[in-house]
Amino acid sequence: MTHAIKPTTLAIALLTSLALSGCPKQEKADQPTAGASAAMPATARVPTLDESRLPPVNRFQASDLDTSKNACADFGGYVNGKWQAANDIPGDRSSWGAFDMLDERSVAVQHQLAEQAAADPGATGAEKLVGDFWATGMDEARINAQGIAPLGDRLAAIDALTDKVSIADYLRTSSAKGENTLFDFGAGPDFKDSTMNIAFATQRGLGLPDRGYYFDKDKKDKLQAYQAHIAKVLELSGVPSADAAKQAASVIAFETQLAKASKSREEMQRDVSIYYNPMTPAAADKLTPNFPWTTFFQSQGVPQPAMFSLAMPKFFQKVDAMLAEVPAEDWKAYLRFHAVDEASPYLADAFSQENYEFYNKTMRGQKEQKERSKRVLRAIGGNVGEALGQTYVKVAFPPESKARMEALVQNLRDALKARIEKLDWMSPETKEKALAKWAAFTPKIGYPDKWRDWTGLETSRDSYIGNVLAANEFNYKWDIGKIGKPVDRTEWGMSPQTVNAYYNPLQNEIVFPAAILQPPFFDPKADDAANYGGIGAVIGHEMTHGYDDQGSRFGPTGNFENWWTPADAKGFASRTDKLVKQFNGYEAAPGLHVNGKLTLGENIADLGGINTAFDAMHKATADSPDPMTDGLTRDQRFFINWATVWRSKYTPDYLKVIVNTNEHAPPDFRAIGAPSNMPAFARAFSCKAGDAMVRADDKRVVIW
Repeated sequence: MTHAIKPTTLAIALLTSLALSGCPKQEKADQPTAGASAAMPATARVPTLDESRLPPVNRFQASDLDTSKNACADFGGYVNGKWQAANDIPGDRSSWGAFDMLDERSVAVQHQLAEQAAADPGATGAEKLVGDFWATGMDEARINAQGIAPLGDRLAAIDALTDKVSIADYLRTSSAKGENTLFDFGAGPDFKDSTMNIAFATQRGLGLPDRGYYFDKDKKDKLQAYQAHIAKVLELSGVPSADAAKQAASVIAFETQLAKASKSREEMQRDVSIYYNPMTPAAADKLTPNFPWTTFFQSQGVPQPAMFSLAMPKFFQKVDAMLAEVPAEDWKAYLRFHAVDEASPYLADAFSQENYEFYNKTMRGQKEQKERSKRVLRAIGGNVGEALGQTYVKVAFPPESKARMEALVQNLRDALKARIEKLDWMSPETKEKALAKWAAFTPKIGYPDKWRDWTGLETSRDSYIGNVLAANEFNYKWDIGKIGKPVDRTEWGMSPQTVNAYYNPLQNEIVFPAAILQPPFFDPKADDAANYGGIGAVIGHEMTHGYDDQGSRFGPTGNFENWWTPADAKGFASRTDKLVKQFNGYEAAPGLHVNGKLTLGENIADLGGINTAFDAMHKATADSPDPMTDGLTRDQRFFINWATVWRSKYTPDYLKVIVNTNEHAPPDFRAIGAPSNMPAFARAFSCKAGDAMVRADDKRVVIW
């Protein structure tokens, strides 16, 4: 996820997604969408799409197979080896694979739609927002002429800080604009009553991907590069070179203190309870006397709640201590750097180039910066994503795709129910609760039933960063406006043009944006084997997230509750421990092992998803003969398309980031990890005991 402002931090953190690739720092994550009121009036213009300008879809072809390799020994090489050898990572990316190729296609569609919106002088509502963002974002000359001037007021406010009182006041004031660097604040469902929204405050404040980057010896080069980047950004902002170097050192020291008090990515991914620490504002005031929460709520325009979640309390105690102990000059350097750094993608070329040099080139190994049009579309997606999504689905998501997806979802639901009913390791008592959760699943396909209302967001053709800041503040206020109100279950956590899918445990829902419903995941022209091995396994994956190590801690209504007997919980843990060990054994690069605990939730979902999809395929095709397409059996094509979904390549630098911080294992191991636990795979390819893709009975993992 991006490091940019995300009002709905809790919801984003708990959305358990399928896709592996994360956004670079400058690419904001899509804001969850609201459906509480009708959309603003749309224009009469009918959007058009020139298919000839789009990249080709990525369908599996029999010629992709490397038949010189044995599927039982090297299934990844058998399916994807030829593709990997023939495809280089584009210069403006740090990875390349099925997800990236679909993203390129989605971006190409968005490009045409944004151009059309900007060219329409009569555009209103959502179309106007998109058009204004596009026109100002593409006006490079004006952006360069403005330089850093658009941040003048913010930098002056930071320069005027003198003590802990003025710093705390600045933090409140910047938060009210949705620009708090130190921590995230927003609305989310109450863990104990998921029908109502409460406020959540969660840790933030670090410029590097995880706390380990400040301490681990093998990441020392990245920390040094980060310090040089800080100095460069400060210098670009007007700080003399010598002073910028000194201030950069103080920023590193500042963030190192925060890192010591921060939870790691692994801790945050594998213990969802960390996010829920309810207390009264008055009690929170005693915990952080230099930063009173009663005053903070008042400054945000939020009614004083009876309770809110102050997650990661030790982090906030550290912030409170630093308000008293850290010199104001160090605070000013930290706040100035982050104010400029987070705005850099939308400022003059010198700023956006430096932002790319560190976050993309140094951290991820990306060889060249994305062209401006792609960067502007990312900004549109992060700030007004659903506004563009309204048009996207009109040209890129046919109604028949939604109808067929609904049928597939129902087939997968039935197959999952059957698997739960047949579990031999779970007691009837717990099984009854698991089935109750199954019955309450809510699927969302393609796009929201109600579009978000953007009334009140004012954009113009005057300033790109001005539009970004306006949307940022608007989204923040929209989000905190939900505190103390009922949860709107029509909201989506991703825009329709996002190539991803997710499970939300707080609403017990599975969500499939339109953009992922294309080959190799979903292809209306393909046979059942390909679709069940692709989108079918994705559907099963998201459903199984309801029963992974964290999703299983939420009940049918989305409340955080224990519905397991002690014996069943122990049995579940013994099975998941075997999966941790399996993935710990995979080596992504020499000496760089996959973190089986960090990736456990996704690995459970992969295993359950592919098994469920395989069962569903067999039920759907029980009355039809195997067509033996391209000389391959139906079962073989199922597993082959599963692996096709995970074809990918990574730069060495980005692979290290993924292994250290991402809850998804590198795709090469997702292609082989789950199938190696399935006797059905061994039968499909006539594998024998001892083959790499056949795990011994004592090591074979069976969960859902």
